[in-house]
Amino acid sequence: MELFVPGRNRDTQIGGEAALASGDYRVRKAVIPIAGRGTRLFPATRATKKAFFPIIDRDGIAKPAILLIVEEVLDAGIEEVILVVQVPLLDDFRSFFDSISTIHDIDSLPLHLQEYARRIQDVGQRVSYVVQPTQEGFGHAVYSAREAVGGEPFLLMLGDHLYRSHSARSCARQMLETYHRYGRSVLGLRRVPETEVVHYGTASGTWVEANRLLEIARFSEKPSVDYARSNLRISGLAEGEYLAVFGQYVVKPQLFDYLGDHIDHGLRERGEYQLTSALDRVRDEDGFLGLLIEGQAYDIGLPESYLQTLKEFGPQ
Repeated sequence: MELFVPGRNRDTQIGGEAALASGDYRVRKAVIPIAGRGTRLFPATRATKKAFFPIIDRDGIAKPAILLIVEEVLDAGIEEVILVVQVPLLDDFRSFFDSISTIHDIDSLPLHLQEYARRIQDVGQRVSYVVQPTQEGFGHAVYSAREAVGGEPFLLMLGDHLYRSHSARSCARQMLETYHRYGRSVLGLRRVPETEVVHYGTASGTWVEANRLLEIARFSEKPSVDYARSNLRISGLAEGEYLAVFGQYVVKPQLFDYLGDHIDHGLRERGEYQLTSALDRVRDEDGFLGLLIEGQAYDIGLPESYLQTLKEFGPQ
């Protein structure tokens, strides 16, 4: 049963704090597109793809980046993780998540890593794959997962971002709890200074809960500073501060209809099928919430940000 019907007063809808009345709308699946050629990390990406770059986690174990993302998703309560991959990379992911290590391989590890090797095997049972035949933009990658997701809401994560919560609840869990509470698509947000808005998708709107939850009125993909000053200011933020995309989304399945429509009609932006314009159609049709995440996102797609991740993500 839909709790929040388009056309009703949004303030009334948001005010209802009961969880969704039907389990039909529980988020069970996550989509993680693994795209990008990693050109900014060349020549390291000739040796191993960006998704497998090593990161030392807080437990002191060196893990490939994609494993950290998948672990966050599963620990938040997701049942199935759908990786959207290119054909040349499919065997690499299957080899990592699906291949069962031999007893000899496991026995050669220290005891704590033997236990972790078995955990990876368990994680692999929850991972499935969708092949994106050609790279035609982020929106196209997400659309490739439409049949695997089916008619369900889903958690969308970036394949080259890691996340570290500032609270006991992971960033992904914060997103899922917000969706299950309000029954509305949710976009994770973070504060960025004015000088950085040109690098991110940015949102504006009005606060539902001050400095935490936003009713999104507008999306803008990598806006100019002038445009941000005129259209994206939000009350309560410091001068020259904006809310940018955090890299996590919980979206209703109607997103696939809008992405499909854009693809059918060749509606490209900067030569590719983008996600932002389809998200804006979801916002217009059903409303969209923006959650200011208690945490930090780490973009490992640039040498300097990868270095920052290595310094800050592991044991402190």
